[in-house]
Amino acid sequence: MSTLNILMAQMNTLVGDFEGNTQKVIEAIELAERECESPVVVCPELTLSGYPPEDLLLRPSIGLRVEASLATICAAMKGSAYLVIGYPLRVDGVLYNVAGVLHRGAVVAQYRKQSLPNYQVFDEKRYFTPGGEPCVVTINGVAVGLSICEDIWERAPAAQAAAAGAQVLLNINSSPYHQGKRRERWDAVAARAREADIPIVYVNQVGGQDELVFDGGSFAVSADGTVAAAAPSFEEGAYWLEMDFTARPVRIVGPAPELPPQELPATWQALVLGVRDYVNKNRFRGVVLGLSGGVDSALTLAVAVDALGPERVEAVMMPFRYTSQMSVEDAAEQARVLGVTHKVISIEPIYEAFMESLRDEFAGTKPDTTEENLQARCRGVLLMSISNKKGYLVLTTGNKSEMAVGYSTLYGDMAGGFDVLKDVPKTLVFDLCRYRNSLGPCIPQRVIDRPPSAELAPDQKDEDSLPPYDVLDRILALYVEQDYSAEAIIATGMDREQVHKVLRLVDINEYKRRQAPIGVRITRRGFGRDRRYPITSGWRLGH
Repeated sequence: MSTLNILMAQMNTLVGDFEGNTQKVIEAIELAERECESPVVVCPELTLSGYPPEDLLLRPSIGLRVEASLATICAAMKGSAYLVIGYPLRVDGVLYNVAGVLHRGAVVAQYRKQSLPNYQVFDEKRYFTPGGEPCVVTINGVAVGLSICEDIWERAPAAQAAAAGAQVLLNINSSPYHQGKRRERWDAVAARAREADIPIVYVNQVGGQDELVFDGGSFAVSADGTVAAAAPSFEEGAYWLEMDFTARPVRIVGPAPELPPQELPATWQALVLGVRDYVNKNRFRGVVLGLSGGVDSALTLAVAVDALGPERVEAVMMPFRYTSQMSVEDAAEQARVLGVTHKVISIEPIYEAFMESLRDEFAGTKPDTTEENLQARCRGVLLMSISNKKGYLVLTTGNKSEMAVGYSTLYGDMAGGFDVLKDVPKTLVFDLCRYRNSLGPCIPQRVIDRPPSAELAPDQKDEDSLPPYDVLDRILALYVEQDYSAEAIIATGMDREQVHKVLRLVDINEYKRRQAPIGVRITRRGFGRDRRYPITSGWRLGH
């Protein structure tokens, strides 16, 4: 035979759930064997453990769990299918990231990942030892090379496989999403295909895992680098490829490749998938959030409803003396349009009770941000109480711009379990609101149009204490995501005083971010796994 019928098993696995992940693999094999003779089922990187397993890899029982899963899969392989699957493997006390080939109840080949990423969200050198050899196995008369994720971003592994006689390279992945990532993958894999002069099949996992979202988008490229077939992004599923090696060039038939999704739709899908999987995989009954009538909570509510359905979402308006009637009306209108449970609980009596208790402590002082923060903390107590009573996850609503400069209150608006907008700059918040409204009525237009305000003081506006958000976000993108120094940012034409103010706020608020909920990562560098700065530091601006 010289034809490969490949099932790209774009799976949504759960980290640590060896039994559940193993069952998904068996179901994919059974599906493939019902539809095809001698199919090749290709699963993502570290399918059995899920990705990233982090320090679960250090548990002594990891090897036993892998061994049990492989035995279960081998026992279930009744037909002639080949399975390519990722798992951790300890050999003589050394742990490797492995792609195994299983056939007729046995492991017939194993490849050890050579290129271990240790940047951005990746930490593989903490756990794994790199391999050094190619692995080429004959499947249905075709010499098939194996590689794993980061291997495809470097030249050597693909070149090794081609030099060892591979006619096609199967690359298994757990590659997380950030904006523009699909185009980056297509370009990188196309370059490797042209260099090695062989087609490449790239299979990626899909789903949310804590702050990471894996976007799927598995695809195949011809030896000339042309994308010949591609599975959808953000959708779990099984997608067929047929590769005919008697044709020159190799004929590839599969899902028609579409252009990489536009950034706003892709970002929206990432946020929705990240929320859905975090809530469901952690077995929350639903979510609750404070709906203030502002743009951030409006967008958070929209994401939650698209992720979970309105029946699993509760929105609570918690007005105070500074809350405008417009905010009350807009929150109620959005809740009505989306069909969610909507409650109104005033914080006025709670705030007054706190102030009475603190009367002696505050004697002789003037009102300042303390009283503003107390309002936020009253709201946090209410939301966490609802969470405890109903088994709901509290969604916080702070965006990346606010997280960067500390425009948030510890144990107040930061109180909760998951921050949907944690990696979404304020300017992108507005863009996403307009995008979501283009899909159907959702967010009242005046919520988008009005000047942003926390409404913690009379006539308060965010820009009273912060630069305009378009300016703020440009500074933050350069400092946080691209590591520009203060002087380098100023050299781009930014105001010196504003730059120094923003960078100082970023630096001194690391302690807040360290205590903040996790949230979906959508940029190249989010606050969390990506960016690890000390809280106690003598670092100064300009470096």
